[in-house]
Amino acid sequence: MKPRGRMGFWTCTALVVGNMIGSGVFLLPSSLAAYGGLSLYGWLISSTGAVILALTFARLARLNPSAGGPYAYTRDGFGAFAGYLCAWTYWKAAWIGNAAISVTLVGYLQVFIPALRDPVLMVGTSIAAIWLCTLINLRGIGAFGLVQNVLTVLKLVPLLLVGVLGWFSFNPEYLRIPAVSELPGGGGYAHAIATTAALTLWSFIGLESATVPADDVDNPKRTIPRATVFGTLVAAGVYILSITAVQGLLPPEVLMRSTAPFADAARMLLGDWGYYLVAGGAVVACLGALNGWVLLQGQIPMATARDGLLPESLAKTNKYGVPAQGLLVSGVLVTALVLVDGQGDLVDVFNVIILLGTMTGVVPYAFCTAALLQQLAVKPGDFSQGERGRLVAIGVLGFVYSIWALYGTGEQAIFWGFLVLMAGIPLYTWRQWRNRVQADAVALRAPV
Repeated sequence: MKPRGRMGFWTCTALVVGNMIGSGVFLLPSSLAAYGGLSLYGWLISSTGAVILALTFARLARLNPSAGGPYAYTRDGFGAFAGYLCAWTYWKAAWIGNAAISVTLVGYLQVFIPALRDPVLMVGTSIAAIWLCTLINLRGIGAFGLVQNVLTVLKLVPLLLVGVLGWFSFNPEYLRIPAVSELPGGGGYAHAIATTAALTLWSFIGLESATVPADDVDNPKRTIPRATVFGTLVAAGVYILSITAVQGLLPPEVLMRSTAPFADAARMLLGDWGYYLVAGGAVVACLGALNGWVLLQGQIPMATARDGLLPESLAKTNKYGVPAQGLLVSGVLVTALVLVDGQGDLVDVFNVIILLGTMTGVVPYAFCTAALLQQLAVKPGDFSQGERGRLVAIGVLGFVYSIWALYGTGEQAIFWGFLVLMAGIPLYTWRQWRNRVQADAVALRAPV
């Protein structure tokens, strides 16, 4: 029997925070530098949207804390096919992102081990990181929780150190609002704010993480909602505190050219040892995000396979109650992607995350916010009279924000993401055919 109750509030929170705070936060100050003080408006929009989405997942988890998270909520709201499309997109987001995170991890390791700049060593070390996290997860939720809690605490230390100390040397002039003519890409202030909101949105992908391994959570109807909202608020606070501090430490023209803005800020504050401290923090952040997303890339197909929408082997668990086949299959897919993507430049690999990771991550958000509205429409008795109006507002705002965020990812991301979505349909059709063949075989063997 599968062991239960192995993830409490703090482990779930560590999963949420760990999956959100990954490699991206260490590069984001450079991306936002050209927008100056306008980036604060972007943070306000994306943080508000993230909290609304967190509240959506919190309420859905209280209704039915099923394994699979976004897949289960979409299935309950719109049926098996919509649930399958959500799961397929979310699964792809997990292992596509893991391929890029693993390569980015090795990029930060190059600070300490310059030999890793060799493409063969870089790819080999990336693959080793993937399988290290896979082996940790194969040992069960207990081993995962221990590692994830430690890595989450360690990754917050350098971010908070720079975030707190940076405000003592903060230069408000560096965070001024630039003139319209100085903004990149043109389009005025409204366009610039929308761009910064889209850039900062990537930092919140993963806020739903605690909903996915619901079968392994202690008191999921209480723990998952609390961990989801609290983890999102913690991540938002860390982001705004630390990234804004870096923007106020380095001149915009310097920050825009920096490939390691947090490390450069730490060197200014603390000397060379601060530079290496933050570089180490980036490695830990990548490893923590990789460990958390490896957990999800096994849990997502498990829940879908249980419902007969993916091969049944993906639902099988080992003696630790872990979907071993799903983890191994996902690990092979991620390894294959690293062999392809890992040959490129680090920035090019990071762009893979932004391109497909954000788009494929936002699609399940749109499904789930709509699923909450669907539940309110068809099962009003499941909600008290007083909360219906509040949940309608949360659902509508969450759906509108998801669509706007999807638009903000850009035409190229939507193009490739749509192809990813459509590519999963033949597998669904094949699985339905297999289900029918198996059902007919059982019927023939049944006694008359």
